[in-house]
Amino acid sequence: MPHPAIDCEPLKALIRTVPDFPKPGILFYDITTLLKDKKGFAILVDALATHYIGQDVDMVLGVEARGFIFGPALAYRLNTGFVPVRKPKKLPSRTASVTYDLEYGVDALEIHQDAIEPGQSVVIVDDLLATGGTMEATARLARQLGARIAGLAFAVELDFLKGRDRLQDYDVFSLLHYRE
Repeated sequence: MPHPAIDCEPLKALIRTVPDFPKPGILFYDITTLLKDKKGFAILVDALATHYIGQDVDMVLGVEARGFIFGPALAYRLNTGFVPVRKPKKLPSRTASVTYDLEYGVDALEIHQDAIEPGQSVVIVDDLLATGGTMEATARLARQLGARIAGLAFAVELDFLKGRDRLQDYDVFSLLHYRE
């Protein structure tokens, strides 16, 4: 049974914009001001959960570092486990890894090899969808372990960067959209 959507547009007023961070010409969307607002944070988590309640979801994966904020809260609401996807050399047991290209270099992500059983359905969550490279790599990593990707969830999407275009094989769900 589908759940009614929660109006998240008022949450935009809780997000601070910081010009020229981390470098000149970048407008940074600072979610820490939303996170400290107990009502706003609850609405955001409930809205993410509402999209996935009733779906077959076994696990929530959170991408380092802000996915660690939303991931456990979403996993709690969906009654699933939570798995962190980390930068290299942060996990203590055997890992699977993936490398991916950045605008000026290469980065990597890792997950414990035993974190996902083949066939498990996962939702991958992060704070922001920009160009889509990190999420594309994370989905590849989850699929290496045999996961079925139930969805990719974001608090914020910067539509003008067209990150969604890289993720066309997945159900992409973003709560707040910024068009420019």
